[in-house]
Amino acid sequence: MLQRYLPILQWLKVYNRETLTSDLVAAVIVTIMLIPQSLAYALLAGLPPEVGLYASILPLVAYAIFGTSRTLAVGPVAVVSLMTAAAVGNLALAGTAEYLAAAIALAFLSGVILILMGLFRLGILANFLSHPVISGFITASGLIIAASQLKHILGVDAGGHNLLDILMALAGQLAHINLPTLIIGVSATAFLFWVRKQLKPLLVKVGLGPRLADIIAKAGPVLAVVATTLAVWGLDLQAQGVKVVGQVPSGLPGLTLPSFDLGLWKQLFVSALLISIVGFVESVSVAQTLAAKRRQRIDPDQELVGLGASNIAAAASGGFPVTGGFSRSVVNFDAGAETPAAGAFTAVGIAMATLVLTPLIFFLPKATLAATIIVAVLSLVDLGALKRTWAYSRSDFAAMLATIVLTLVHGVELGIIAGVGLSVLLYLYRTSKPHSAIVGRVPGTEHFRNIDRHQVETEQHILTLRVDESLYFANARYLEDLIYDQVARNPELRHLVLMCPAVNLIDASALESLEAINQRLMDSGVKFHLSEVKGPVMDKLKDTHFLHDLSGEIFLSQYAAWEKLRATSQPCDNN
Repeated sequence: MLQRYLPILQWLKVYNRETLTSDLVAAVIVTIMLIPQSLAYALLAGLPPEVGLYASILPLVAYAIFGTSRTLAVGPVAVVSLMTAAAVGNLALAGTAEYLAAAIALAFLSGVILILMGLFRLGILANFLSHPVISGFITASGLIIAASQLKHILGVDAGGHNLLDILMALAGQLAHINLPTLIIGVSATAFLFWVRKQLKPLLVKVGLGPRLADIIAKAGPVLAVVATTLAVWGLDLQAQGVKVVGQVPSGLPGLTLPSFDLGLWKQLFVSALLISIVGFVESVSVAQTLAAKRRQRIDPDQELVGLGASNIAAAASGGFPVTGGFSRSVVNFDAGAETPAAGAFTAVGIAMATLVLTPLIFFLPKATLAATIIVAVLSLVDLGALKRTWAYSRSDFAAMLATIVLTLVHGVELGIIAGVGLSVLLYLYRTSKPHSAIVGRVPGTEHFRNIDRHQVETEQHILTLRVDESLYFANARYLEDLIYDQVARNPELRHLVLMCPAVNLIDASALESLEAINQRLMDSGVKFHLSEVKGPVMDKLKDTHFLHDLSGEIFLSQYAAWEKLRATSQPCDNN
């Protein structure tokens, strides 16, 4: 039990020098990548840049203790930062003490929600976010995030929580573009795109080893930070209107307590719940993908606890909501991380940067951080998924498109709520009219197939209806109408068999429908039978009066029903 809730006890007992070396190398690479990302995502959330560093220290240590993924890298991520800005921006002005306090409370509340979900094994709730909805939400969020950073690239003041507002605000500021800022922003963006795609192959081509080439390529954002910071300092570009990060406090964050204002918690609850679910889905998907490559497993419910502990740790250190990041987790995996200790070592690296490097980033242009965000989030945009989803499922395409449009037009929270709601409604619609088929016996076999797809044997006195869905309140009435229609069409019918190999559940509404069907068929002179009922479903039926009142029988197999009912119907045919 202790190892279940403290996964660190499982891997720590086999930790050795070789594993330590692998984790340290991975930590160095991820630290180099995380420093500019942490600063950038804090600004994206509307917070001071140092808050991003604070959110990249204790949360990593907490996840190393409570998380089950060996390679997941926790910290600030783009989508959660945007959701934080949207949630807190409605309550306070960015840059104020109230804004930071609300962000800390949001992290704490998200952490509590995640831990409670983990303790009550509610990871299944994330299944209500279908992949098309998640894909659409991330694509739309990526576009909003990229658009929101254009103001830093252009050197203008423009805001907005959705794409339309942002673009209109930018259009109104085109006459005020700051040329030095534009040059820095465009150059940094182009450089980072080039580094991401071209630098590693080039370094390998000139003779560097793949591992060293990869480390240098991952340090691309740091190179951009250093170069542009030196340019702003050396050319005194701040005097020409280039906006810089400015004074960043040195030293480690002190422990803080979140606000326990119940009014504030009520205002933040929905946002915290959405951040928790979206963050968990993003985190667990990448964790499962990376674990599968090494034939490892993660525990989704314990992941909820690990992420919850990380968010509480973020709140305790003055940070904002965090989760597992896709890009840095892949980097952590590729760099050879063996255990979550790599995350703890990364936290040490970030802490050292907070102590030593913060005075050096005074002249860091915000345009460079914006370029870092734009390059990171555009890799998440997948508009091609719309075409693929349209070709496969129109209903999933509708959910995906609605999520994208509403997120772009009305903001992230309404977009994700609408996407989830539409997914549930589409599921209810699809299952309210389950696929069903009248089946007959394949000649010379014990198999039964759809009469519209196969050449099969049938009997005019026997009709077998196979239903390919669990029976519950949404489709119970549909089943009644379907059976009554078949009975009306077949005046010679004496036996109706409901074949149930795909029925995993019969709820109370469906049970009442079965009872009504049984009674109505009896009134029509037709016996009602069931075949191939699964054990758990049968166990539930045994606790009711349905089996006692059933006019027909329960058959273990459809072939047994066919043989017996055909034999009993034969004398009637001769008369």
